[in-house]
Amino acid sequence: MLSLKRSASPVGLPALTDSTAEAFHSTELRRSKRLRLTAQPDSEHKLSTISATTKVVRKRARKIKADASELADTTPTIDANQSPLKVEKGAASPRKQTSVAKALATPHPTPERWRETYDTIKDMRSRIVAPVDTMGCDRPQLEETTPQNQRFATLVSLMLSSQTKDEVTFAAVCKLRAAIGGALSVDALLAADDSTIGEAICKVGFWRRKTQYIKQATQILRDEFNSDVPKTVEELCSLPGVGPKMAFLALQDAWKLQVVNVGIGVDVHVHRITNRLGWHKPLTKTPEETRVNLESWLPLELHPKINALLVGFGQTVCLPVGPRCDTCELSNGLCPSARKMKTKTKKTITSRGSSGPKVEISIETEVKTEFTEPSC
Repeated sequence: MLSLKRSASPVGLPALTDSTAEAFHSTELRRSKRLRLTAQPDSEHKLSTISATTKVVRKRARKIKADASELADTTPTIDANQSPLKVEKGAASPRKQTSVAKALATPHPTPERWRETYDTIKDMRSRIVAPVDTMGCDRPQLEETTPQNQRFATLVSLMLSSQTKDEVTFAAVCKLRAAIGGALSVDALLAADDSTIGEAICKVGFWRRKTQYIKQATQILRDEFNSDVPKTVEELCSLPGVGPKMAFLALQDAWKLQVVNVGIGVDVHVHRITNRLGWHKPLTKTPEETRVNLESWLPLELHPKINALLVGFGQTVCLPVGPRCDTCELSNGLCPSARKMKTKTKKTITSRGSSGPKVEISIETEVKTEFTEPSC
């Protein structure tokens, strides 16, 4: 209840009498009741709304809790201290979904004078020893004693070769073999820890990622392929870190398959050189585009041979930067990308004065046409 105290009336205001105070109190009381009566329906509505919302939230919370409990029963537990590369025996191995580009619906037109170009490169390569000839991915298998280990060594070498020079890859494979006991086998590699593998291959490009890929792929070989290398392109491409180029080369080098599942292994050298030679119109942008183009017109018997032929040619003559067109026999009109090298001419002018000695002046002129790289 509002209490009012009598006080002296301020100057200019009438004094507050008892009747006036009672009238004021009665007015305030009626106003308070009206406010309560007016606000009551809204308050009840708000309370009912809050209550309904609370029930919905609680119901959803119970459902989420039940779903989480059910999921926990079906989800395998993962040890936080376990290495992500370790796969428990009997567990599903990591797989990837890879589609290999199919043959062209309409074959690419056969390039003019391609056979003459191919034979010229073959003749040049017969006189050149390239790194791929002595340290290529087919060489590590020669150090193994069993056919199964030979195939596995070839696959490991191919997986390490991506964006890595043959010399570095070959040295890494040799070091890895020594680190895991002297033989590249599926069981020996799975028994080795990640640090041992990483230390052996740390010179190759992206060695950390390749350590994971090799360990995962080896686990799949043991679980699903009886510890051996698969015999189809699709199965090989399902392995982590293995693409179409590696798959075709593995079939040709590891399994010696020259007819069944035959294809062309296209790396950066094959992709670059065939575009420089004008064998693709329009120019291809990826190695896979190059592969399907070549396979559509190149004779089948040359599919297993063209990779090593052009890789060695690209390592020694048709270099990525500064190709040696001055020593290349394709510069006589077979290669549209060939550049004209520096040509020096010497001109001697003899001058004899009326009384002075004989003077010879040599003038050298130089003509150079820059090499234009096709826009692959």
